[in-house]
Amino acid sequence: MPPLPETPTPARAGLRGGLRGGVLLPGLLLALLGTSGCVTSRVEETKNAATGIAEGESVVILATSYHQGNKTESGFLDCVNDELDDGRDALNVYPGEKFRDELFPWFEPRTMPQDIEALPELLARPGVAERILARGVRYLVWVKGSTERTSGGGGMSCAASTVGGGCFGLVWWENDGSYEATVWDLKKGEHSGAVSADVHGTSMVPAVILPLPLIARTQTAACNGLVRELRQFITQEGPS
Repeated sequence: MPPLPETPTPARAGLRGGLRGGVLLPGLLLALLGTSGCVTSRVEETKNAATGIAEGESVVILATSYHQGNKTESGFLDCVNDELDDGRDALNVYPGEKFRDELFPWFEPRTMPQDIEALPELLARPGVAERILARGVRYLVWVKGSTERTSGGGGMSCAASTVGGGCFGLVWWENDGSYEATVWDLKKGEHSGAVSADVHGTSMVPAVILPLPLIARTQTAACNGLVRELRQFITQEGPS
């Protein structure tokens, strides 16, 4: 009697089907591509005075003039605006460009105060503070910082032939992001404090036939951490 055909187990059948249909390897690659690099972060705050925000009051986010024209920092500022104005505990964020246009020329890159310490002098000018408060803006939030590549290394080589090709090697790099948001209470006319976020990210691209990028979203992590702490800083009336 001829031997009975082997009945494949579900696992074996799935493995064979995946290999034959070219499903298993792409699925594995997609899973690896969805993996991110390593990110560590530290978020801190210094609160000088009680805060709080009422219905109808808003926040405006401004970058220090040092960062004007820097696409990376403009992207970070957009992230802070979008995240602060989103979600269940969203704050009312007054558009920064609209604010600059309506307060022209006091908050243009060349004429705006260089830091929070110079803000009282500007607000003391006739009509400036009144025009800001008339728009419902309660807090000015001054954002400064950057994300920079600090180190990296490794190598990768790729080759192709008539029968196939691939890449072999490992490339890695590290980014450090450091940001600070300083808060000024226009209603009380005082410096309320500041929130800072320091983030370190390690990215790598290992390659065994195909490169598999594992990217650390350093700037995104810094944005999320800063916004989370900033929202709490503003909404909690007492010290955090």
